[in-house]
Amino acid sequence: MLSFHLTPWPLSLLIAVWLLDAALGDPDYRWHPVRLIGALIPILERWLFCLGWQGYGGGALHWLLTLIAALAGWWFPHALFVSLDPALALAWDLFLAYSLLCTRDLIDHGRRVLEQLHNPPQARQALARLVGRDTEPLQTEGIVRATIESLAENLTDAVLTPFWALCLFGLPGLVLVKAISTLDSMVGYRNARYQRFGWLAARSDDLIHWLPARLSPLLIAAAACWLRLRGQPLHPRLALGTAWREHARLPSPNSGWSEAACAGALRVRLLGPIYRRGQLVSDAYMGAPAWPANLDATDLRRALGLIGTASWLSLAVGLLIAALGHAS
Repeated sequence: MLSFHLTPWPLSLLIAVWLLDAALGDPDYRWHPVRLIGALIPILERWLFCLGWQGYGGGALHWLLTLIAALAGWWFPHALFVSLDPALALAWDLFLAYSLLCTRDLIDHGRRVLEQLHNPPQARQALARLVGRDTEPLQTEGIVRATIESLAENLTDAVLTPFWALCLFGLPGLVLVKAISTLDSMVGYRNARYQRFGWLAARSDDLIHWLPARLSPLLIAAAACWLRLRGQPLHPRLALGTAWREHARLPSPNSGWSEAACAGALRVRLLGPIYRRGQLVSDAYMGAPAWPANLDATDLRRALGLIGTASWLSLAVGLLIAALGHAS
């Protein structure tokens, strides 16, 4: 039976949970673990701020308490189910792992934007569920670029890191990754309130995604190669070269790798004018000047195929990681 130890999951369970996510998508229910973690984070934050713990120390305690609570939320039901029937514990672990993976959900969000591209206001609403930038100024080409960027970034954040953590460290690893990612999304900001309090949340999120981000161009290039063999106009070599040259165009230490790789694989320019709260924060492009930036539904459809194929390839890599972990 699965335990609290940070050990690789059995290959059969990894395949089962991946197929559950691919077939059913992210479950939408009130007690979803990410929702529970997201509800706990501001409660702990308010308590620590009331105590005057608003600096690095308070942020570190906030980070630690959130991770402990997330692990406890898995382990206590798991231990109870083990005492009743090991099959119940196995079912609990499978359901929780399935709830924390969101590959199908990511692709579905991109498809919703694609389906609404003929209606820009509806497409902007669908895009707003994927990005944090202002969507109101975007026309079709900007909507497509932003959607591709989000798909590429989330390939690392929402697919590679969580699944590979499950493969390498079991369910505790997956729970910790999702808790850290949720912390970063809520307190990992460089502003007056969170500059010090959210420092550990932001840096730990950078750390967990560091290696998957740098492996993502290889995966994207492999996916582009496979699709090119099937007649798709994709460019594996440009994926690797663009990732190497242009990953630093984004301030994030990680997201530029997969976004630049996607730009190269599709041979398009991404980024462009980006507004937040009505202010232009960047107008630089990613990709060679000769590549097109006026993107349309065809480009988004190619990007969805690329990200979907890379996600399936990540399953093979994850199974190899788990197999090597079991062999060691």
